[in-house]
Amino acid sequence: MLEKFLSLGKKRAWIYPLAVKGHFQTIRKWAFVGLHAVLFVVPWISVKGNPLVRVDFAGRQTFLAGTVLTASETVLLLIILLFAAFALFFFTALFGRIWCGYACPQTVFLESWIRPLEQFIEGGRVTRQRRDQKGLSFDLAWRKLVKWTAFTAVAFVLAMSMMSYFAGARELWTGMAGSVEYTLVAILGGVWLLDFVWFREQFCNYLCPYARFQSALTDDDSLLIMYEDERGEPRGGKEAKHDGRCIDCDKCVAVCPQGIDIRNGFQLECIACARCVDACAGVMGKLGHETLVSYSSVTQSKGGKIKWTRPRTLVYAALLAMLIVAAGTRLFVRIPFEATVNRAPGTLFTVDDDGFVRNTYLLKIINNDVAPGGHRFTVTVDAIEGAEVIVQDVGLGPSESSTTPLIIRLPIAGEDRRTLPIVVHVTSEAGELVLETTFKTGASIGE
Repeated sequence: MLEKFLSLGKKRAWIYPLAVKGHFQTIRKWAFVGLHAVLFVVPWISVKGNPLVRVDFAGRQTFLAGTVLTASETVLLLIILLFAAFALFFFTALFGRIWCGYACPQTVFLESWIRPLEQFIEGGRVTRQRRDQKGLSFDLAWRKLVKWTAFTAVAFVLAMSMMSYFAGARELWTGMAGSVEYTLVAILGGVWLLDFVWFREQFCNYLCPYARFQSALTDDDSLLIMYEDERGEPRGGKEAKHDGRCIDCDKCVAVCPQGIDIRNGFQLECIACARCVDACAGVMGKLGHETLVSYSSVTQSKGGKIKWTRPRTLVYAALLAMLIVAAGTRLFVRIPFEATVNRAPGTLFTVDDDGFVRNTYLLKIINNDVAPGGHRFTVTVDAIEGAEVIVQDVGLGPSESSTTPLIIRLPIAGEDRRTLPIVVHVTSEAGELVLETTFKTGASIGE
């Protein structure tokens, strides 16, 4: 009953993908190496004393290549997210599901860690199949225990590395992070362990939304994994190896991590990993023929040529260019500090002994610039004529903040307005911020 529920109403058909080598698997291997370098190395890199990349939810700030983006920089953060989304659309339109086959964490971790460990501990495809079919035995039990222990260690390391982008690598790995961070590591590690031990390709088949909407992003010129029916059919027969037809060896099926037969045409489960391409290339190459499975497109299958520049790709490219310009402009005009002015809590105004009305404010300045040396901030006020302004300049180092009192006094003789507008200027060599607030005169007192 539990197996049926977890398999979404179907009996689970376990997949034992055969190991394969080839041109595209070499490309994938180096892509995986680069992605692992990003995962494991980047959280440890600091720029001007701050992380190269970190999303600090508790501090409501994002560190990005020496720049600190706070909650006030939501526009820039939105531009970055939109760029990532349209980049996915653009590359999908050109190269199909290249993300799934070469960059998706699910694929990267399964191919880099899980399947090599599984093959090392339990043996090759046929050996694993036979051992599992025999049922429970001591040999099966100890191998499964060792394998699951190794998977647990991998899940923990990956969860810690992923959480380092949010909690800090040094804090996590030295035990200095909080209980919330380690709880999230345990949850994330548990999810990965469940995926490694049991869920695997079912995530791509049932849960991943990308497989559902990617068909709307592709067209007849997008690259797909395709089988050449005209050359490959009919399959098998004594003359197949001489004619260059499919010899029906089923190796393309045996190597597929999704358990599909690419010869049946494009299928939703295909992640474009090209394992079947390398498998067919290896078999047909020995027979002196070209592979029957390759990266191709509907247009190529009909004898045409791929059009790389077409309305879909041009629109995506234009949107990406616009987003790059918008982000660059935003960064160029960005002022690397924040300032707020608020009335001191508990009072609107105070009448001093000399007859002046005093308003007290709290001016908060946050220096988001991580460059050494800091900044000196000068505060000036466009006040009402005759007003007395009391405020000090503020010096802040990298990523420091300060709250300083701002006092404005004004004689109210003959003033009949209760509220007067004032403007506060906070200036440094990095730029200027203009803050608007009001001055309470108390003109109606005694009436």
